[in-house]
Amino acid sequence: MSQHRRRAPARTVERRRVAAAAVAGVLAVAGLGVGLWAASGDDGDPGDRSAGAAATGPAEPTPGPTRSYPLSKAPRTIPAVRDHTPARGPGWRPERGNRVVVADADLADEGRLVASELGMSYAGEKDDVRAGDLRLALNGDEGANPESYTMTVRGGRVTVSGPDDAGVFYGTRTLKQEVHDGGTAPEGVVRDEPAKPRRGFMLDIARKHFAADWIEDRVRELGDLKFNELGLHFSDDQSFRIESDSHPEIVSGDHLTKAQVKKIVALATERHITVVPEIDSPGHLGAVIAAHPGLQLRNVNGVPTRGALDISKSGAADIVDDLLNEYAGLFPGNQWHLGADEYLALTASDPESAYPQLAAAAREAHGSGGTVADLATDWLNDRAGTVRTHDRTPRAWNDGFFAGTSVKADENLQVAYWTGKEIGARQPVEYLSAGRKVLNYNDEYLYYVLGEPQTFVYPTGERIYQQWTPRVLRGSTAVPARYDDQILGGSLAVWCDLANSQTQEQVASGIRMPLRATVQKLWDPGRPQLSWAAFKSLADRLG
Repeated sequence: MSQHRRRAPARTVERRRVAAAAVAGVLAVAGLGVGLWAASGDDGDPGDRSAGAAATGPAEPTPGPTRSYPLSKAPRTIPAVRDHTPARGPGWRPERGNRVVVADADLADEGRLVASELGMSYAGEKDDVRAGDLRLALNGDEGANPESYTMTVRGGRVTVSGPDDAGVFYGTRTLKQEVHDGGTAPEGVVRDEPAKPRRGFMLDIARKHFAADWIEDRVRELGDLKFNELGLHFSDDQSFRIESDSHPEIVSGDHLTKAQVKKIVALATERHITVVPEIDSPGHLGAVIAAHPGLQLRNVNGVPTRGALDISKSGAADIVDDLLNEYAGLFPGNQWHLGADEYLALTASDPESAYPQLAAAAREAHGSGGTVADLATDWLNDRAGTVRTHDRTPRAWNDGFFAGTSVKADENLQVAYWTGKEIGARQPVEYLSAGRKVLNYNDEYLYYVLGEPQTFVYPTGERIYQQWTPRVLRGSTAVPARYDDQILGGSLAVWCDLANSQTQEQVASGIRMPLRATVQKLWDPGRPQLSWAAFKSLADRLG
């Protein structure tokens, strides 16, 4: 579930019935009547008739012909809505003077935001419903998916309801897209919810500095597309990019201040996006090691190992835990990424011989059979314990989990599966059959690596849209459908290996269609109804 302010169950609000009103004057020349349409109340009771304009005429229309509206068509949005019940009627569009009202004061943030976006007035908590209103409500259905919503367009007004404010927010995103650039929300009822609970975008701000306002723009884009997760990888060999009070000596010249991060987090929270921090360890810590060279791992010949901490030293754990504890106060979301990939000690053909100090520490901890992989698993479990004291759910890259060890990774650690290219690579099914929950970062489809080093190529929205699904965790082969519930979702990831290969603007342009294709596949499990050409055309129309 996305990070958001928890809501109390919605209060029971008396739904006032609004008498249908219209004038059915007969036009003498054409012999045609003024348009009338059947409408029902929010609860679907066909006896509740709602007016599309203020009641100014008689309670009962004068007998005469009525205008006939065709059955409405489903909204065209990204991601596509999953269910739409059509109806006959003119639909709805915002007009100056129309109100946004809420049935619960806890929806004030959602109400104010959509009112400002649609040029309407925010009227606050109201029981009355007028023609042209957009009404937001909590429906009290605690058993439903908290990100689900119902959007009813009927009788010249709109009601968006859901069990939680996250779902109501997503309903306003559907409405915003539908009325974009003068469009009309179609008559009828939308019932919608995501297939996957985690829909993410990860940004490497360690290798490349991204301006705070650029990141804020991405947060707005992600919110409108119903993403609910923004990952920030802010520590690596090249740089450490967020202000630190506990270890200011490790922070790079170009970095985000804590004030800037708080603003990003606040904006994300308003849009029900959890910001997931990542401090990768025990590898990829070159920026930290540069300020603490005594903590760098060295092999049997005294040669330093790039980016790797010597985890046999107690000071290594101390400094990483200092940072994890410090940033828990900056990132209040319930998710945490621990990294744990590409610890270069374990890429040696014989880690115990290459790094005798690690082997000695492993034997001391686990007896004569202890290995460097055991020691690295200990490290991961200990860091998971650190973030759990802050009520965070930890995840780690799949190559931070090792087979054949006497020490097992904490069973509640989630697997961020990105590659099958590492030494001793294990198939995704090995993690799934062990009962682990997995997030999909498949580097074959979802890795946008600046400069396209090694074998990477920029992902295309078309390829994601046509070939990828959340079950395609490695390469292009899907895991069996029985594991679908263990796959929590996925994330498009921007990595900045060759940081100067693209500008910020080029990155934003390059990920535009991959983001839209990714969220379509995470929101709706079915085959997309639109062709790629039609999907791209829709994206261009929506902006």
